[in-house]
Amino acid sequence: MTEAAGWKPTWAVSPGEILVEALEERRMTQADLGRRMARPLKTISEIATGKTAITPETAIQLERALGISAALWLGLESRYREAMARERDREELEGHVAWLDQFPNKELVDRKIIDRRTTKAEQAAALLAYFGVSSPVGWERFWGEAAASYRMSETQSVSPYAVAIWLREAEREVEDIELPTFDPVRLRELVPRIRSLTTALVLAMAVEEARDLLASAGVGLLLARGIRGAPASGAVRWIRNNPWILLTLRHRTEDHLWFSLFHEVGHVLEGGRRRDVVEELSDDATSRTDEGAANAFARDTLLPDFESSELLRTGRLDQSAIRETAAEYGVAPGIVVGRLERDRNVQPGRFMNLKRKVDTPA
Repeated sequence: MTEAAGWKPTWAVSPGEILVEALEERRMTQADLGRRMARPLKTISEIATGKTAITPETAIQLERALGISAALWLGLESRYREAMARERDREELEGHVAWLDQFPNKELVDRKIIDRRTTKAEQAAALLAYFGVSSPVGWERFWGEAAASYRMSETQSVSPYAVAIWLREAEREVEDIELPTFDPVRLRELVPRIRSLTTALVLAMAVEEARDLLASAGVGLLLARGIRGAPASGAVRWIRNNPWILLTLRHRTEDHLWFSLFHEVGHVLEGGRRRDVVEELSDDATSRTDEGAANAFARDTLLPDFESSELLRTGRLDQSAIRETAAEYGVAPGIVVGRLERDRNVQPGRFMNLKRKVDTPA
């Protein structure tokens, strides 16, 4: 057998098969080769059967003994071992179907994480690659723990697998965005300016400006698409040493937008430089100290001392009074309506026409 110049095999063939062919062409036995290389016959036999890998030292010896370059032997060996490893991995992936089936299949397909036309093993491989882990065990240790650190709602069905998809999708969306060092002092100073944006005529532009202001303090803001099984209004996740506020806008009104935003700002300010996930997956999770504090921060930021407002003192709960109160506080009327609803002073939906709708992430 002769080596063609520049020939690079594209298939995974055992180097041992090539060795056997080379010996046959040269009418040389394995024992002859062993003596030429000063290696035991057992070693040559194990190379020929693929039991022993060709090392760089052995490849150089084969080059001298047979006239076939060390680079070819090493290339064959590398491709062969990789092919064997991938075959073993494929067999292992077929055993991961039960793990794969715990995820919401429709969400995985809709978000183009997996292709329904591929095999279960291929889907499991795609899902592992999406999460950046090598196995379900690795997924459990990293993403399983991250999802479990969320406070789960006691009244709604929450899937840690759906939560993990939600977190990973957000992380992938912002992974190329660079933010300055997180500055909690500046963030606190910016709160009044962000609050003033609630009266902006164009809500979408107000959100963009809020994003820019938060970014100047090293805080990211992402309107993250919601997912069935993770009923979150908002969350804080630390990504590369910066806090990112994730909002789903699942209630689709301005009062929920701004309340959720300031709720998460409260978490960032009170949580300091914590690196774990801070979140409430339930809107009424006020019994926990951290959630109660975040709710209080949002309420007091948007409508401080509202309990003593003239609106509540007079009990004149009509549209005109609500608009006047909003003007006094310097916020949008929808925020006053939202507060009245949260405090159960009015029935939900009674003044819905005063609330502006917001566009949810596609």
